[in-house]
Amino acid sequence: MPKAYDSVTKHLIELEPERWVELLELSGDEAEAVDSDLSTVAPQADKVIRVKGERPYILHIEFQSSYESDMAERFMVYNTLIGYRTKLPVRTVVFLLRRKADGTVMKKPFQKCYENGEPYHTFQFRVVRLWEEPVERYLEGGLSTIPLAPLCAVKPKDLPAVLHRMKERIDAGGGDEGTLWMATYLLMGVKHKSSVVDRLLKGVRKMKESTTYQAIIEEGRVEGVAIGETRGERNLILLIGCKRFGEPSAATLAQLEAIAIPAELERLAVRLLEVESWGELLKGT
Repeated sequence: MPKAYDSVTKHLIELEPERWVELLELSGDEAEAVDSDLSTVAPQADKVIRVKGERPYILHIEFQSSYESDMAERFMVYNTLIGYRTKLPVRTVVFLLRRKADGTVMKKPFQKCYENGEPYHTFQFRVVRLWEEPVERYLEGGLSTIPLAPLCAVKPKDLPAVLHRMKERIDAGGGDEGTLWMATYLLMGVKHKSSVVDRLLKGVRKMKESTTYQAIIEEGRVEGVAIGETRGERNLILLIGCKRFGEPSAATLAQLEAIAIPAELERLAVRLLEVESWGELLKGT
């Protein structure tokens, strides 16, 4: 099931794909986010970067907030399918957003074995445990990687100072400030209680100016609630949609408000970064 941060992390990678390559200290001359074209087979494998250079390759990034015993095998399937479609070698990197996402399958290469125990397929992938990462690396890196900083090796008492430095970088960076703060809010919600996140981010001017963001703050929703709760899902659609398509019309708001089926709202949330307008998103609803 898609998580609340899935769409926004995909958008962060699309903002500055080359910065993610630099963050991971990988080689390459240029980088571009590409459509993995796996919607009918692996719809969640959507964070894919084509890295150009003398030896081009694909960088496949996954974000994980919880542990699932089959996730290494799932990432292997994505890796294989992406490689088959692109005809390029694929590096898979998994960002673990919190300690609860770590486990046995994240600590060693994944192997498929015959009945006698002999391995016939080994899948190597890289794991980034954010709580072990130095925060300076993210504060001083690309703008699109800054929202991960509060999840790094930061003591709770140091979070206000980290957010202040983030604000200085974001204000001076000339990037999509609303999206960066939105991503920060969603990702912090993976690790911290919503009341703590609200308090820490209360003074961020760009978020206070966003009426859609305020609606989410007032509801106390987004991360930490079930994806199927219609109000939280609808607010998430409005938040991301406003950044992509502009403020919705009264008719569009009414159309969204009329959708009460959680599964339908989930489908719209997944499609947010695949369409170009409110009309296209809501077509057929």
